[in-house]
Amino acid sequence: MTTPDQQLTKRLADMKSFLEKRIKVQEEEVNSLRSFLEVIDSLLAERSFRQVEIPKTATTSQKITLQHPDSIPVMTVDGVRIASMLVENNVLQIFPEANVRLDSNSPPLRSFLIGKVLEPMQSKDKESASQGSLAPERILTYDLDEENGTLKAIRVQNYGDERRLLELKNAVRWTFRRMYEKSIKQ
Repeated sequence: MTTPDQQLTKRLADMKSFLEKRIKVQEEEVNSLRSFLEVIDSLLAERSFRQVEIPKTATTSQKITLQHPDSIPVMTVDGVRIASMLVENNVLQIFPEANVRLDSNSPPLRSFLIGKVLEPMQSKDKESASQGSLAPERILTYDLDEENGTLKAIRVQNYGDERRLLELKNAVRWTFRRMYEKSIKQ
């Protein structure tokens, strides 16, 4: 005969085994859902750009500046190029177009891109580094190049994997579009 303690121990072990199996199934489902989201994000990013034909007689405000061949354009919904992103050696650099003035104190930049995207990523990296799962030199860092309240460039170093890069690109597109909308309303 088993004692009540042995029965309780067996029930607890069975419950633990059941929970471990359920967690594994749920984690697999979450991983599948995340991969679906990545595909959808990628497709949405591609479809959010519209090709624009620029007239041969461009005015000075429409002049096209030479861009790095690997740069990724940041366009408005109307097809206006407002910035370029360049990814090289685990560094993401964003440069507003020469004819676009973006306020470096704008809420979309400060409260969203920095406050809700870059700072949390940096904090997560710092936590991973303190736990030893990330080398300290691999922690995400960023800096803003600004002059007289105008954003000149953003540099994000050690952005991480492709998923985080995609998240950053999407956040940059959204932020710059909102900043541009605010700048043309002034």
